[in-house]
Amino acid sequence: MKVLVVEDDPGIIEVVSLCFQLRWSGTTIVSASSGGKGVELVESESPDVVILDIGLPDMDGYQVLREIRRFSDVPVIMLTVRSEDTNIAKGLEMGADDYITKPFSHIELIARVQAVLRRAQGVSVSDEEHPYASGKLSVDFSRNEVSLDGKPVKLTSTERKLLYHLIRNEGRILSHESLLSKVWGETYIDARDLLRVHIQHLRTKLGDNSESPTIIVTEHGMGYKFVRPANN
Repeated sequence: MKVLVVEDDPGIIEVVSLCFQLRWSGTTIVSASSGGKGVELVESESPDVVILDIGLPDMDGYQVLREIRRFSDVPVIMLTVRSEDTNIAKGLEMGADDYITKPFSHIELIARVQAVLRRAQGVSVSDEEHPYASGKLSVDFSRNEVSLDGKPVKLTSTERKLLYHLIRNEGRILSHESLLSKVWGETYIDARDLLRVHIQHLRTKLGDNSESPTIIVTEHGMGYKFVRPANN
């Protein structure tokens, strides 16, 4: 496994490196102390996961994330001392897969890395599973292909997994805890804000009205339900 750490504090890079070496001894750690160099290394090194600090000397982590998402879906975990919900939500809305607030424990870092790597592998789809099509929406999970009105829709691995569970339970309410457990893992069952942000992303990409959604419907206090898109 290859890990890119974009962080200007050598001490943090050393701690992250040690965490990975203790869990995965064969891990290759590549580091960058500036955002610009981090973007370059994502392209040239093709890491399996990126640990990205928000506070960097040349540009903030949000800008770095925006540049990375122009060409790569590599899993990105934001590393920050800012624990305010607005900062966390901003990173998730821009395409981060997860976040960790400094100071962090070895166990927390490894657990979150394992979770994003598991999501990046996608969902297990049987050969007998048929593509889904209704209205303008067409989904083939075996090929990781989603289209809307005949045009490809680019989803992250997390969004694909979320959509998979929603569609496969069409018409049934899936609780917040159930979706969080299925998509992120048991340690995330209380992370409702994380789920809410990804549901918003999914609605936007599927052309669902965020103010009054008709495809991914909110069941207040309970969870979400996928409703078959109308054929019009």
